[in-house]
Formats: sequence, structure tokens, C-alpha cells
Amino acid sequence: MAFFHARKYLLLSRSLSSSLYSSRWLHVCVVGSGPAGLYTAEKMLKAHKGAEIDIIDRLPTPFGLVRSGVAPDHPETKDLKGIYSAREFVWWYNGHPDYNNLTPDLNSTDTAVVLGQGNVALDVARILLRPTAELATTDIADHALVSLQESSIRRVYLVGRRGPVQAACTAKELREILGIKDLYVHIQEADLLKSSADEKEMKNSRIQRRVYELLSKAATSQHAHPISGQRELHFVFFRRPDRFLHSDTGVNVSGVHFEKTHLQGDSGKQFAVGTGEFEDLDCGLVLKSIGYKSVPVDGLPFNHRKGVVPNVQGRVLGDTSEHAIIEKGLYVVGWLKRGPTGIIGTNLFCAEETVASISEDLQQGVLTPSSEPLKPGRQGLLQVLDSKDVRYVPFRGWEKIDMKEKIDGSLRNKPREKITSWEELLHVADG
Repeated sequence: MAFFHARKYLLLSRSLSSSLYSSRWLHVCVVGSGPAGLYTAEKMLKAHKGAEIDIIDRLPTPFGLVRSGVAPDHPETKDLKGIYSAREFVWWYNGHPDYNNLTPDLNSTDTAVVLGQGNVALDVARILLRPTAELATTDIADHALVSLQESSIRRVYLVGRRGPVQAACTAKELREILGIKDLYVHIQEADLLKSSADEKEMKNSRIQRRVYELLSKAATSQHAHPISGQRELHFVFFRRPDRFLHSDTGVNVSGVHFEKTHLQGDSGKQFAVGTGEFEDLDCGLVLKSIGYKSVPVDGLPFNHRKGVVPNVQGRVLGDTSEHAIIEKGLYVVGWLKRGPTGIIGTNLFCAEETVASISEDLQQGVLTPSSEPLKPGRQGLLQVLDSKDVRYVPFRGWEKIDMKEKIDGSLRNKPREKITSWEELLHVADG
């Protein structure tokens, strides 16, 4: 199972299928309708004839990161205004109903700093820099498109603690942002110097080698200075944020105070260490994209250091001790299983492993019902929801939302026009 916090409104869908062998008594509840959850449901349906699967999500719209976390042009402490997590910003421009009123100020500054150099960091930088005429044909939320059309941001700094060899992005994402029309890209030549440890890392990783090659090519194919009016993307390496700077009023962020770093450690395990040298970078917008971490769920064991539910190939362990007992019938997939790593497609292999564990447990009789009565499955779930007075949106409600979004989008030459408020989402689902 993939676990996410549930709120008052739930999406509830049901799937039935068949394939390898009879499992008509098998009732499966998948909590979370993102890529990990849906891949798991798909693999279960293909592997087990007659299995009954219910999918629960706290939103009335499925697909998780595919809908609300992926950039729409892809088919420290917050104590100051102008500082946001990249996750908040991504959810804002994707029309997530919890963040449609975020209203980041994009027209009071010409410079944004993105802390981090992973794919999400590249996503938000690309959205800030890409021509809005191109964004207008995507499923970006309308309120975000209007803000971006009025944006005064022309310069974005992508800042990382380590060097270009350790940049956490993929080559595909990097190529896309480097390919933005009429974009000036700047990288300090000194940052591209490689150590022997870097060379070993690149030799052992095709992805790291390709990313470094793309950055090197970008550094040598630009003019010395940007042309007037040209938008700018600056890659800054070997810097870690020390503190945020504030404006004279003390209300808005005015920059970031960085400490310069150097790398220590062996190849593949190099980490950034401060040098004691500092510098400031002026900006009016900061987006923090330095990783995600899952949070514990009531009733589940949790490894706080790793941010995962302790498990063996998807089988949930009762605690984090060395001799923990496997929790019968309880499984985990996705980030809660392995941590916030990989891309969306990584969840496919993650789901395959967990479903293989479920199938093995079935074959060995671990999950086979004995003299105990069968568990009620979906009907029992509905009874629990009703007893708690939880209003849920069935799958047909999502189908109504989906249809309306697609119709409204077609009128504007977009794949869909996302509904971004809880009130309207529920109204359409009930209609």
C-alpha cells in the first residue's frame, strides 16, 4: 500500500480484472492514487484473477504527481515574504486546490534563486523562464499563467551545494531547459574542473556523465554576456545557503547569504563542506527545492532518519529493530517505501517488486483465509466512512470532473482547464 494523509474528502474508485489465477476472495485497498498506487493496482489486476481493488485518495482527482507535481509543459526557515518551497510553487501552477491562493509575487523583482539542482528545481526554473505563449497551450492553471504573463523575472539562479558532476537532475530535464528559445546560460568555467573522484563518478554513471557533458557544452556555446532583453539562467555550484537576507522593511526577502563549499569523501560519496568564505546573491524570490521527506502515518512504524516505513521488498515491518516481524497483509510502495528518489517511471519497478512479494505470500499461504470469516473488503470500507461521516467522491465523480476540464480546455486550445478550488471540484463531482 501507498500511504498518504487522508482528509475529509476522498476519491474512491474500484477496479476489477483477471489474469493468472483465481483470487476472488482477495480484497486490496490502495491508499494514494499517484503513480506508485496506480502502478501497484495495475500489476495486481494483471497478476490475480478476480481480485477486488479499491483506491483511496484525499483529493477528488487522481494521479498524484502526474497531475499536480509534474511541470505542466511536460505531458532553512520561512520567515520572509517571497520564500516558498518548490513543492508549493509546483502545486500552485498546477492548480492544486490547497494552493490556488498562494499568489507568489512575480512582478516585484527580476531575479529568482532556486535552491537545488534536481528535476523539480529545473521544472520551476523552466516555468519562470519559458515564453508564456508556449505555456498557454499546456494544462497550466489559468491563475498561474496570468501571473507568469505579468512576471518581471528575467534571471534565475540554480544553486547547488556540490559540483556539476553531482547535479541531481536527469539529462532529459536538463536538455529541455537548455533548449528554451533565446535563453542565455551562464556557468563559471572554474566550476567545471573535475577531480579524480569526479572522474570515477562519471565513469560509473552514464547519467552523471551525460549531465556533465551537457553543462560543459552549454558553458562554451554562449556569448560572454547576455544580449539586452535576453532571459538568463545561471548555474551556480559549490554554494550552500547560510541565511536569507531581508529588505529594509524587514518583510520581504532581498537575497541569500551563501557559504562556499568544497567536496570531501570518496568517489560516489562526496559531500559538501563549508570553506568559511561567504557571498551574497540578491533576489526577490526564493524557491527551495532541496528534497522531500515523507511524514509518519498513525499506526504505522516509521524510520524518521530515512523518512520511510521499514520494509523488506515492500513487506511492512512491525518496527525498526533488527529482528522486526513482518506485518501480515500490509505492504508499501513509492516514496514511503524507498525514499524520495527516482522519476515517475521508477514507481513501476517499485510496484512490481511489492506485487511480487504479495504474490509470493499468497502462494505460500501467508494471506490465505483460514477458519476466520472473510474480511468485508469494500463494503466494510464504506461502512467505516459512513460511520465517520466522511464525504467521499466515487470514481464517477472524477469522470465528471475530467470531462468538464477537457471540454473547458478544448475551448482554449489546451489539454484541459483544471478546476482549482475544492468547492467547484465537489460541485462538479456531485452534478
